[in-house]
Amino acid sequence: MARRKKVYEGKAKILFEGPEPGTLVQYFKDDEQTTTVSPISAAVEGKGVLNNRLSEFFMSGLNAIGVPTHFIRRLNMREQLVRMAEIIPLEVVVRNFAAGDISQRLGIPEGTPLPRPIVEYYFKDDKLGTPLVAEEHIIAFGWANQQDLDDMIALALRVNDFLSGVMLGVGVRLADFRIEVGRVWEGDFMRLIVADEISPDSMRLWDMRLTERADGTQADPGPLTDVHTELARRLGVLPSNVTHPAKPSLIN
Repeated sequence: MARRKKVYEGKAKILFEGPEPGTLVQYFKDDEQTTTVSPISAAVEGKGVLNNRLSEFFMSGLNAIGVPTHFIRRLNMREQLVRMAEIIPLEVVVRNFAAGDISQRLGIPEGTPLPRPIVEYYFKDDKLGTPLVAEEHIIAFGWANQQDLDDMIALALRVNDFLSGVMLGVGVRLADFRIEVGRVWEGDFMRLIVADEISPDSMRLWDMRLTERADGTQADPGPLTDVHTELARRLGVLPSNVTHPAKPSLIN
């Protein structure tokens, strides 16, 4: 399919006009995406192909269980067709275990299970460093209303249940992740959907398959090594013709 006019280009993706009104073509680049839960930025060969396949896997799974997403179908190795949505300028982060920012803010040792999944909001502004914001800020500044926030929490927790179960099945612990939410209109009716992508760039993943140390003891769960390739392999979505360098991928 021939590409159309470029609509937007970010660190990890390019959006082009879609073949039909209300659609976009999302192209995955190899650049690492810097996010709230994964602040490492570096180019990784073949990562865009893997993220396209992984995001398709997760978004299709969510669609199948009734969680609405922008995903329509994959077009080729690096592109997928998605619904156009008005993106709410927030990163919605769900935390299951203490790690990264929340450990630093609250002094909770990394790896500590949280009493329940915690949903946080971060204002999407790279110049400001994507700061943590409260519901009061969101409503006061008009980024979303109270009903939107209630729907976003419900959406995020359903995504968390799905992703946690999928990851557990392949020996991976989902410490935290972030999603973006968009508004779509169906006639006069507006609803919220999961947009952007769901990939290792937006997750903090720990390997639960314990390895043996030199002294014969078992190592504790730690970051999943070469996260894009290994996760795709365990989920069975690794394209056979992709070469991907075997080097560590850090989750911070």
